[in-house]
Amino acid sequence: MAMVRKTITVTEKMDAWIKSRVESGDYGNDSEYIRDLMRRDESHEQATLELRRQIQAGIDSGISDQTAEEIWEEAKAEYLSAKHEV
Repeated sequence: MAMVRKTITVTEKMDAWIKSRVESGDYGNDSEYIRDLMRRDESHEQATLELRRQIQAGIDSGISDQTAEEIWEEAKAEYLSAKHEV
């Protein structure tokens, strides 16, 4: 993948934080840390969009004719079934 050089400006406090992350040994340099943050942000955004999609699907499905206990038992059974499929 081609790399594009970017120049960013951060506060002294942010710079100190980035340096501390690099000095901890978790990252080789500033760019590596910032790229990791961006990957995490992208993953978080995708998870947020999926959650919003699922919430909307729930809203669109309307009101259930099941009791709360029936819904809970069904969800629990689905969870336990999925857990064994892993």
